[in-house]
Amino acid sequence: MITCIVVDDDVNTTKVFSDILELMGLHVIGKGFSGSEAVCLYKQYKPDAVFIDLMMPKTDGFYAIKKIREIDPTAKVVAVTANLTLEADQKLEELKVNAIIHKPFSIHQIKQVLEQCKINS
Repeated sequence: MITCIVVDDDVNTTKVFSDILELMGLHVIGKGFSGSEAVCLYKQYKPDAVFIDLMMPKTDGFYAIKKIREIDPTAKVVAVTANLTLEADQKLEELKVNAIIHKPFSIHQIKQVLEQCKINS
């Protein structure tokens, strides 16, 4: 079974996204609400995939992705964001995220990203 963590500062988004992933056959083994929680969850669980929001108070998704890449350069990381500026897009390219899901997300969009990143159960 494919394991993953979901990190977003919005509790409802985290729940809905996790529910969709579970329905698609993935096992959500951790949920977090900040970049630092994402890093802790990654270290604790070593999931097959990370789904992370970029804009969060305190420690953001960019911080988490950078730290996760230091732990495991081959980690499958999917950024989930409502607002993607050119600057953010360039940062994500530098951090080598596997894919980007735009909010509001759809089940179809999530399914496409899972196939593209070969994150299938």
